[in-house]
Amino acid sequence: MAPWALLSPGVLVRTGHTVLTWGITLVLFLHDTGEPDLARPRTHPIPPLRQWEEQGELLLPLIFLLLVLGSLLLYLAVSLMDPGYVNVQPQPQEEAKEEQTAMVPQTIPLRRCRYCLVLQPLRARHCRECRRCVRRYDHHCPWMENCVGERNHPLFVAYLALQLVVLLWGLYLAWWVPAPPWVSGLRGLLFATFLLLSLFSLVAGLLLASHLYLVASNTTTWEFISSHRIAYLRQRPGNPFDRGLIRNLAHFFCGWPSGSWETLWAEEEEEEEGSSQAV
Repeated sequence: MAPWALLSPGVLVRTGHTVLTWGITLVLFLHDTGEPDLARPRTHPIPPLRQWEEQGELLLPLIFLLLVLGSLLLYLAVSLMDPGYVNVQPQPQEEAKEEQTAMVPQTIPLRRCRYCLVLQPLRARHCRECRRCVRRYDHHCPWMENCVGERNHPLFVAYLALQLVVLLWGLYLAWWVPAPPWVSGLRGLLFATFLLLSLFSLVAGLLLASHLYLVASNTTTWEFISSHRIAYLRQRPGNPFDRGLIRNLAHFFCGWPSGSWETLWAEEEEEEEGSSQAV
């Protein structure tokens, strides 16, 4: 590996996230005082993480560290795994998918990507940053330096949920824990940590809420924003992939019921034709 590969955007972003995560965690363990802050009275004082540790109450600090570690591992998994790239060279296991692709109505012809020249399945899109077509493309996340697609979208939602729990817990600790009187600079550091945690909590909460809505309706960020420009959505009055809340959640998190988007499209087309003939 060339030395300059260590300065690639992916390495820099993931290293920055790791350093920031453990840096904020370290700050939450550093400020330690047994005396309450008179300027910020409390009705129910909460001891800091380090004070819990010194008192032998190791369960909560351990749980907090495990949650931080879990969120970091989920982040690395989502950012490093294959999001669902469309293979440039057809694979033997994709023969069944080619048969399902033939079931797509001819009124919605499948596109051939003008960048990598592969036949794009339904809901796939080319990512210019990754230079690949991604199945069930949602968006390219600059904080992950990776696409969010068919394979890593469930883990991405799990990461947002766990990260939000960690951020809110850290925000609570940063608010209620006073800085030691013998270190004047630590109070400012704690205040900066509180501001960072507030910003990250707001962003993570909004992202989690939006993605839970998208998952519940079986749509993606790209489809939600650009539905007027997508051929297979523009010619339908509603979302052809929405099968109800329970089935949408089961398919997203568990892969059930199985089947390609082309098959689902064909079933929806048959249902619409049957209902129109009945009328």
